[in-house]
Amino acid sequence: MKGAKRKKKSVLRSKMHTPHCEDFKQWCRSRLPILEWAARYNLKENLLPDTVSGIMLAVQQVTQGLAFAVLSSVHPVFGLYGSLFPAIIYAIFGMGRHVATGTFALTSLISANAVERLVPLSSQNLTTQSNTSVLGLSDFEMQRIGVAAAVSFLGGVIQVAMFVLQLGSATFLLTEPVISAMTTGAATHVVTSQVKYLLGMKVPYISGPLGFFYIYAHVFENIKSVRLEALLLSLLCIVVLVLVKELNEQFKRKIKIVLPVDLVLIIAASLTCYCTNMENAYGLEVVGHIPKGIPPPKAPPMHVLSAVITEAFGVALVGYVASLALAQGSAKKFKYSVDDNQELLAHGLSNVIPSFFFCIPSAAAMGRTAGLYSTGAKTQVACLISCIFVLIVIYVIGPFLYWLPMCVLASIIVVGLKGMLIQFRDLKKYWNVDKIDWGIWVSTYIFTICFAANVGLLFGVVCTIAIVIGRFPREKTLSIKNMKEMEFKVKTEMDDETLQQVKIISINNPLVFLNAKKFHSDLMNIIQKENASNQPLDEISKCEQNTLLNSLSNGNCNEETTQPCPNEKCSLILDCSGLTFSDYSGVSMLVEVYMDCKSKSVDVSFVHCTASLIKAIRYCGNLDSEKPIFFESVSAAISNICSNKNLSKFCDHSEI
Repeated sequence: MKGAKRKKKSVLRSKMHTPHCEDFKQWCRSRLPILEWAARYNLKENLLPDTVSGIMLAVQQVTQGLAFAVLSSVHPVFGLYGSLFPAIIYAIFGMGRHVATGTFALTSLISANAVERLVPLSSQNLTTQSNTSVLGLSDFEMQRIGVAAAVSFLGGVIQVAMFVLQLGSATFLLTEPVISAMTTGAATHVVTSQVKYLLGMKVPYISGPLGFFYIYAHVFENIKSVRLEALLLSLLCIVVLVLVKELNEQFKRKIKIVLPVDLVLIIAASLTCYCTNMENAYGLEVVGHIPKGIPPPKAPPMHVLSAVITEAFGVALVGYVASLALAQGSAKKFKYSVDDNQELLAHGLSNVIPSFFFCIPSAAAMGRTAGLYSTGAKTQVACLISCIFVLIVIYVIGPFLYWLPMCVLASIIVVGLKGMLIQFRDLKKYWNVDKIDWGIWVSTYIFTICFAANVGLLFGVVCTIAIVIGRFPREKTLSIKNMKEMEFKVKTEMDDETLQQVKIISINNPLVFLNAKKFHSDLMNIIQKENASNQPLDEISKCEQNTLLNSLSNGNCNEETTQPCPNEKCSLILDCSGLTFSDYSGVSMLVEVYMDCKSKSVDVSFVHCTASLIKAIRYCGNLDSEKPIFFESVSAAISNICSNKNLSKFCDHSEI
C-alpha cells in the first residue's frame, strides 16, 4: 500500500513539475532571444557576412563612441566602453537582428545637460591636480562620468519598469511624423553642439529653452575668433566623407567590401597632426590622452539620482522610441517580428548593467543600423564580432588616437547624422498625404528645437491625440459587405477547377494611427480564415471586430499569414465609402495591405475613394500601374474582375 501511494505521489509530482519546467523554458526563450537564433545559426552562410559587417561596425562604434562621449561632456575613453557593453547586453536580450546598440547622439546630448549642470567646467580648477587610481584620470573627469552613468542607470531602471508594466503596447501613440520630427530636431541640436569644434572656436555650454538660438548668436558675435585651419580641415573632411559614402552606396552591389572611410580619415588626420605638430603650431584641439584597459566595475553615485530624474526620463523615452523605430523597420524589411515590451527590457538592461562600467546612456543609432543593412549582416553575431575589435582598440590602439583633431571627429558626427537630417524631405510626403500630419511634423520640430527632444516628443504625442479625438467618431472599422451572397454566386456559377472568391470589405470609420495596426491584423485574419477553409459565411462573419474599441491591443502586424490555397483565385474589394478621413499611418497601412495581398496572389480593388485619398495612396506607395485598382462603385470593380478572369457567367449574376 505504501509503495502504491509513493508511486501515485511521484506521478502527481511529475505531472505538476513537467508543465512548470516547460513554461520556464518557454519563458527563457522569450526573454533571452539569443537562445532562439543562436541554436539555428548557420556558420557556413552567416559567419562571413557577419564578420565583414562586424569589422565595419567596429569602425563606426569607435569613431562614434569617441565623438558622442565628447558630446556627453565626459572623457572620450568612456565612449569606447559605451560602444562595448551595451552591444553585448542587447545581443543577448534584444530581438532586432540588425539593430546596432551603443552610444547615441540624442541620449548623449540629454545626459550632457545633467553633467554640465552638476559638474560644470568651472569646477575643474578645484580638482585638476588630484588624480584618482581609475585609469589615471582626474577627479573632475570621474565626477562627470559618475553623473552620466547615473543618468544611464536611472534611465534603464525606468525602461525596465515600463517593461514590467507592459507599456510597450502604448507605442502606437508614437506616429511616424512625430518620431521623424523629433529625431530631426534632435539631430539639429547635435550639429549645433559640434559647431564650436568645426570652427575651432570657444563656445560656452548653453542649454535650456531657446538655447539653440543663443549658441548661434554667440557664434556670430565672435565670428572673428574662428580658426581658419580648423574650418578648412572640417570642410575637407565633410566633403570626403559625403563623396566616399555616396560612392559606397551606389556601388555596394558591385563591391563586396565598402571602403571604411571613417577609419582611413582618422588614421590620416592623426598622422598628419602628429607629423606637423598641428596642436601647437595651429592651436587645433585634439582628443588627448586615452588610457588603456577597462577599470573594475563600480556602482553609479546614487546620491545624484534625484537630481537627474528629468534627464533620465528623456533618455528612457527618446532612446527607446528611436531604437524601437529601427527595430521595427528592420523586422519589416527582413520579415520577422519584434516584441515591443521585450525591446524595453533589452534597452533597459543595456543602460543599467553598463552604468556599472562607466558607460554613458546608450540606444540604437540609425547610421550603424543602416551600415549593417548595407554590409549584409545576418544576425547579432555581427555586433558581437565588432565588440572584439572595440576591445582591441581599448587595450592596444587607443593611446595612438591622442593626435586626432576634434574638428575631424565633429565632421564624422555631422556626416553620421545625415540619415536623420534628410528627413526634412518627408515634409513633401506628409503634405501630399495628410496636411494635418505635415502640421504636426513642423510643430513638433519647432518645439524640439526651442526646448528639447523629450519636450518635442511629448508635444507631438499630445497634439496627435487631441486632433484625432476631435475627429474620430465611435463606429466599427471593418464589416463584411454582402459576403454571403457573393460567396454563393461564386460557388454556384464557377467550375471546380477555377474557384473565384471575391471578398467585399467596407471600412466604416476613419483610419488613423490609433487603429491602423489593428485594421491590418483584422483584415489579414479574415483573408487567412477564408483561404484556410471553405467554412460558411455565418462563421466568417463572427470575425468582425470593433477595431476602435480594441485599438489599444496593438495588433502585431509582423505575423505571417498562410498563403492562399493553390486552386483558389481571390480578389479583395475595399469599400472606402465610410472612410471619412485618414492620416499618414492609415494611408501607409492601406498601401501595406495592398502589397501584402499582392504577395499572396490576392487582387485588391479600392472603391468609393475620394480624390484626395487616391492621390495619397498613389503618392505613398509604388502600386501596380498596369491595371486599374480604383473604381467608382463595387459593380465596376466586380465587372473588372470578371473581364480579367473571363467570368461572363459570374458577371451576369453579380450586379449590386
